[in-house]
Formats: sequence, structure tokens, C-alpha cells
Amino acid sequence: MDDLTPKKKKSRKGCTLLIGVVILALGIFVYVRYYYVFGTGVKSGELNYLVYKGVVFKTYEGKLIQSGFRADMPGGLQSNQFEFSVEDKEIAQRLMVASGKMVQLHYREYFAPVPWRGYTKFIVDSIVAIEEKPLTPLTEEELTPYILESM
Repeated sequence: MDDLTPKKKKSRKGCTLLIGVVILALGIFVYVRYYYVFGTGVKSGELNYLVYKGVVFKTYEGKLIQSGFRADMPGGLQSNQFEFSVEDKEIAQRLMVASGKMVQLHYREYFAPVPWRGYTKFIVDSIVAIEEKPLTPLTEEELTPYILESM
């Protein structure tokens, strides 16, 4: 009977060690997947909208329209959309007022979103610049071809 007692302790110690390693690996996975900042950068474009939405977790979600030459068809022009979330209420309020203006936003990129942080993996943490789009009024000569086409 004395021979069985040490074997039980060894198997219990091995099981405890295995559970500890699994919990540590799971903790590292969750941290890297949801909280490790994968990348940072600045995106610029026209701010389409910023809304406060959600059922359980209310978050600020926005869309930035970037013009560019990337398109499915050669020679085509396509606008690229950058969807993002905002954690800071002050930044969100400044962006809500700036809808339709050219903005430059600094963001952090995560591997995956978490519901209380936002619906996207891109989180805007600061505003670099907000610029007014210069309005160029069209002259009568520029409008004439469009007016004639509509008649």
C-alpha cells in the first residue's frame, strides 16, 4: 500500500502542472488575440459618419471614405472605406461635428474586436487634423454640358 501513495501524488502533481500550462497558454492567446496592438497608423479621408450604436454595449462606430485608384476594373476609380471604432467620448464628439470634412485619424489595430471596445478591429485614439474641404463653385460654362444633357 505504501507503493501506491507516491504514484497518486505524482499523477496529481502532473495534472496540476498540465492545467497550469493550459491556463497560461489560454491567457497568452486571449491577450494576443484581443489586447495586443498589432499595428498603428494614420488614415486620412472624408468622414462619412460617426454613430453611437449597440444593443448591450454602446460604442461609437464610424466610416472614413478614402479616394483612390484601386478598382476591380482596369482604369476604374473606386473609393476605399475605412471602418473604425472610437473609445474616447471626447474624440467621438469632435468627429460627430466634423462629418463630411477631411480628417486624419491615428488608429490602433488589433487582431480581433471585443464587444465593449467596438465592432471593428481598428480603434481611433486621436485626431491628427480636421480640414475644411475647399468648395469650388462651378461656373456656368462647366455646368452647361450637364444642363443640356438633362433636357
